[in-house]
Amino acid sequence: MTEDNKVEVLADYAHKAWSGWMIYLFKKSSENKDGSVTIPSDLVERWKRQSITEYKDLPEKEKDSDRVEAKEILSVLKLT
Repeated sequence: MTEDNKVEVLADYAHKAWSGWMIYLFKKSSENKDGSVTIPSDLVERWKRQSITEYKDLPEKEKDSDRVEAKEILSVLKLT
């Protein structure tokens, strides 16, 4: 597989991961009349906490979602 093909496979994965996150975020949020969205405060607090916490310090349950993501990345890398 060429370097360009590898880039395309990884870019496709990156887009799927991002779009999946956005779909999840919008499902959890409330749409306002002006088209903006409001993220529930409990999720904002959790995601802020997670964003400043190193992986090694996360609770095991929260590490699990990162492990799922890592397994997805490994499966994509096997294709390249």
